[in-house]
Amino acid sequence: MTWDLSCPDWADRLRAGRSLVPDLPLDLVEGNRAVAIFNRLRLADVPGTPAMAEAGGDWFRDIVRALFGSLDPVTKARMIRELFLLVPKKNSKTTNGALLMLTALLMNERPRAPFLLTAPFQKTADEAFSAIAGAIALDPVLEAKLHVRDHLKTIVHRETKAKLEILTFDPAVVTGKKVVGALIDELHVLGRMARADKAMLQLRGGMQPFPEAFLTIITTQSDEAPVGVFRDDLIKAREVRDGKRQSAVLPVLYEFPEEMQRDPEKPWRDPVNWPLVTPNVGRSISIDRLIADCADEEPKGEGALRTWASQHLNIEIGMAMAASGWAGALFWEQCADAALVPLAEVLRRCEVVTVGIDGGGLDDLLGVCVLGRETGSGRWLAWCKAWAHKVVLERRKSEASRFEQFAKDGDLVFVENVGDDVEQVADVVEECEKAGVLHQVGVDPEGIGAVVDAIVDRKVEQGRIVAVSQGWKLMGPIKTTERRLAANTLRHAGRPLMAWCVGNAKPEPRGNAILVTKQTAGTAKIDPLMALFTAVALLSLNPAARRTKPNVRWL
Repeated sequence: MTWDLSCPDWADRLRAGRSLVPDLPLDLVEGNRAVAIFNRLRLADVPGTPAMAEAGGDWFRDIVRALFGSLDPVTKARMIRELFLLVPKKNSKTTNGALLMLTALLMNERPRAPFLLTAPFQKTADEAFSAIAGAIALDPVLEAKLHVRDHLKTIVHRETKAKLEILTFDPAVVTGKKVVGALIDELHVLGRMARADKAMLQLRGGMQPFPEAFLTIITTQSDEAPVGVFRDDLIKAREVRDGKRQSAVLPVLYEFPEEMQRDPEKPWRDPVNWPLVTPNVGRSISIDRLIADCADEEPKGEGALRTWASQHLNIEIGMAMAASGWAGALFWEQCADAALVPLAEVLRRCEVVTVGIDGGGLDDLLGVCVLGRETGSGRWLAWCKAWAHKVVLERRKSEASRFEQFAKDGDLVFVENVGDDVEQVADVVEECEKAGVLHQVGVDPEGIGAVVDAIVDRKVEQGRIVAVSQGWKLMGPIKTTERRLAANTLRHAGRPLMAWCVGNAKPEPRGNAILVTKQTAGTAKIDPLMALFTAVALLSLNPAARRTKPNVRWL
């Protein structure tokens, strides 16, 4: 039997200041015993070294009660196998998590049980160890019961011989570990780490022999679009919370409802709403302090403000906008239309399309954009995709997890053999031609030979393949794209790949022109965005319609 861990009224609970832990059939004897232990622990780095009974918040006590009160007294199986806590910075995230793991060590009955607390940064792991060691040093009973091995950052229970290790996250170290309980701090950082997803899979697998095992994830929102294992776990937690999925994950997410985050009026910027996602307000953080910090970021631009808000208000960033980012990024999210995900939908609705192609080096993406003018409305509809050789995963290891996520999304295709990407791009052009709406194909003048040959092989006349100059000559299409996004007359599918590329785009002054170039973006890729600009260059010439009404064959 599994528990229903959904909390469909979570938004109402947020507004009312109520607990985000749903009503559950807990073993209150065990749950309250855990809370009593947690309450007794003291904060060594706070004046007066207060106990958590005074310094802690009820919101976190509810989590402690639920996690430890979910142990079936007969089978000893834990009904809440995982906790996913999304909470902004400065809400005692690391300290609360550290003391939760100390509570677990003290509640444990299994001899020689292994426990683990890990974080992506040594500084965070050190802070967690300091909180645990400090609490033990302030309590003579705990000092007698527990052995603190400072040089190993390990706590050993003298009676059960159970031990709690605190270490910096390393996939090579975590892989293969068997643990009764584990806490992962700042999962959003791990989402960008190569092999982190495989390490998490191994960690979960190592818990299978222990019916009472649990995994706790405590994290803030990412300061860029969520990727990798963080994105996967965040989606799962939201689906469980909303009742769309059954899982033994307790989701506690201090985030604004999506409509507040997406509202063009930005109600999340009003400090009146900040207590909704700041559960430890009045203890480790104050609204006045947040207001002052926010005021420091606002002059730096919208990108800097959104980055600050991602960490302190858990605002999810749709793209990695920087303060110096491309102007079109400010309007990108508002122009998303999920109906445009399949290419067939763009071809069905448009009277004419152009195709832009860009990139294609071995450590590059080959980006394609099909851009059409919608029959009747005149709006521009964009469909984008990218291809890459698998060598990019080795040569761009910092982005490997992100690329793998894009592949799962269906927006990036990995090819085994050189040339397969070009052939598949030519297939896209052929599909547009067969639909009867293709006007022209735009390509970068450099290195276009293989692309042209593959397209001509698809019976597309070479005269319809146009070399579109890059550099300052693209300024017009870039400005056109910005204006159409601002006016909401350029629609796109709202895919994560393009959001990332848009966020990577950095303008570069060049004489009287403003360029967006791959060189300026550095190792971050923008090839599919450059393909969009190339397609815009051709559609801006107002080509004649190739048909006058939507083709029902493409429904």
